Amino acid sequence: MVEIVTRPHASNFANWASTRNEVVVLSGDLTKNCEADAFRDQFPSRFFNGGLSEQNMLSVAGGLAREGYTPFVYTFGVFIYRRAMDQLQMSIAYPNLRVRLLGFLPGLSTPGGVSHQAIDDIALMSTLPNMNVISVGDATDVETVLTETEAINGPVYISMLRGQVPRLFPKNEPLVFKSARTLSHGTDLAIFSCGALTENTMRVVVALRKKGVSVSHLHISTLKPFDDPRVEQAIRSARAGVITVENHLVRGGLGTAVAELMAEKAIGKPLRRVGLRDTYGHGGSFAYLQRYYQIDGHATLREAEFLLGQHLDITEVDLDSARLEPEHGAHKPEAL
Repeated sequence: MVEIVTRPHASNFANWASTRNEVVVLSGDLTKNCEADAFRDQFPSRFFNGGLSEQNMLSVAGGLAREGYTPFVYTFGVFIYRRAMDQLQMSIAYPNLRVRLLGFLPGLSTPGGVSHQAIDDIALMSTLPNMNVISVGDATDVETVLTETEAINGPVYISMLRGQVPRLFPKNEPLVFKSARTLSHGTDLAIFSCGALTENTMRVVVALRKKGVSVSHLHISTLKPFDDPRVEQAIRSARAGVITVENHLVRGGLGTAVAELMAEKAIGKPLRRVGLRDTYGHGGSFAYLQRYYQIDGHATLREAEFLLGQHLDITEVDLDSARLEPEHGAHKPEAL
């Protein structure tokens, strides 16, 4: 049974920042929603509420970074890059400043609809020169991303999870910048997943392996730079082809990164991408939206069957029996 960790970032960040006086926080009036409240309560002199003025907040972050501070900007992902793209580029990315941008509510993980769903954050942030882009997938990623990215002297965007977060990876195996997590080795398929959809993908891989399918499964946390040699190795070893799985548009995210790698390396393998396809999302629970937009485990399974050229007779009951933990209960991690 997988452990469910409640608000892993909140207490961890406050503890981590307690010995780093250069760390300051700017909140877009979403302090508790983005789990910056523990830091605010413990270090009020290092906390600034920027209000609903993200453009100004990012300019202030750039100014603080120039003065030797390490600003952490907290808000929903869409408000970082939609509302403040000019300030993001000119005040932070262009001067290559040491600013940490924590974007919450990735993809369809909120019922707030199009105004709150960051379905293109990886795509847009990855286009910015100097920007490093990370997507966490579990509680261990959340707890270790701060230390792992501390040595990066430029800006970092982190697509962050909040609320009750599953621990999929051991606590003693931290997130490593520019390095994928190899969750299984195989020679039939290579599956790459990121963010909150790695949990579903792990269940699919369990079901596939029970049917005799040999699967390499890698969890991708660093989307930019995208140069882990193990990704290429897994692709080359996959007899039937490659699948990418992401809570994001298929253009510009993990699917595009893998496609570009395959093209540049002249690797002639089929590629199937699970993700949103040229559409905005509407409101609803995360489970419902995954099924509606065909980014759930069943969609990944269908792509695997397509590449393998056979129906594996894996039912919904089979996928449920491969669950890594019980239902998370009555909590609403997707709520505003």
